[in-house]
Parts: sequence; C-alpha cells; structure tokens
Amino acid sequence: MDIMGAKQRILVIDDEPTVLDVIRKILEFAGYEVVVAQNGQQGVDLFREQPYDLVVTDMVMPVKDGLQTILDLRVDSPDVPIVAISGGGNISKERYLAVAGYLDRVETVAKPFSVEALTNAVKKMLGENTDSV
Repeated sequence: MDIMGAKQRILVIDDEPTVLDVIRKILEFAGYEVVVAQNGQQGVDLFREQPYDLVVTDMVMPVKDGLQTILDLRVDSPDVPIVAISGGGNISKERYLAVAGYLDRVETVAKPFSVEALTNAVKKMLGENTDSV
C-alpha cells in the first residue's frame, strides 16, 4: 500500500478461469486491487486504457502468449514490474520462465505455486518488505 492508503492495482492475465480466480483472491486478500484479463491481447488493451502498478501474466496462452504480452506492455510502459507464471506447455515451464527472467523487472513463479511464492514475488516487484506474509 502506498502512503496515501490507496490500494496498488494489479492486472492478472491468464487463460485459465480457475487460475485467474485463485490469483485474484490471493492478491485481494493481500490488500491489492485486482483486475483480470483472459488473454494477452485483452490484458494489453486493459493496460493501455488504465495502467497498473504491476502485471501478473501467464506465459502460455492462446491469442497472445506471455512473452509477446510482456514485450507489448513494455512498449508503452518500459518500467512496469511483471510477475511471469507458467505451468508449461509444448516446452517446459522452466524454459518459458528462463526467457522471461532475462527481461528487466520480471520475476518468475512456476505453477503450481504457493500463496507465499506469489505474494512474495508481487511484494518484491513492488518494492515492499517480504518478511511479513
């Protein structure tokens, strides 16, 4: 939370409704305002309408994959912090996350993830203390 008490806004992009719902609930419980998108293009469009403090994106999605989503977001907002998540697809999740990890201001989290792993990655990217979860 920032000094004025306003909630930080997080955009979550994932093509799996169950995963979207779980991440939304985890982050809302942690005190963030959360908006969800069901694919990378929808996420980029939402971000362009109203920027967010952080983006959580799946790497393996139809319409626009996570890597292209990240690159598109960076065109408009080069410094937006991103948490990239992946359970894999045609290639292993480690490979998707390794590629994402080479980009600046990207933290990676493998699915399945714990509540702590996700919230710690978000807090780290937002510059918050990760000691108290």
